[in-house]
Amino acid sequence: MSAETAEPPVTAFVLVKTTPEWLALTVQERVDAFTTQVLPAIQAKTTGVRSRFYDTEFYSARVTDVWVWEAENHQAYQLLIDALRETPFWDRYFEVVDLLVGTENGYARTYGLEPVATITT
Repeated sequence: MSAETAEPPVTAFVLVKTTPEWLALTVQERVDAFTTQVLPAIQAKTTGVRSRFYDTEFYSARVTDVWVWEAENHQAYQLLIDALRETPFWDRYFEVVDLLVGTENGYARTYGLEPVATITT
């Protein structure tokens, strides 16, 4: 499959809210829980994904964090979500408020256009 016809990467914005159980943990307990319960599940079941984590609790009461995932394709994204759902991250430590999933500049690819909404100043 050529680069032009390859499936575009998938970006997922996972909007979450911390739970009382997570907040009751000390900072070190949170780090330990994440590194021993969440990361191993992701690493064992997925490839082709990367993430960034954003704190938003000081700007939003509805969502405390946004976890941005980039996956090479839809299958990698599906395997990631399946892996996360099998960990305490999903609905125990964090309530998953929403999943916003898309492909960057999909409209441009659909219509054979150059992206017009990508701006760098």
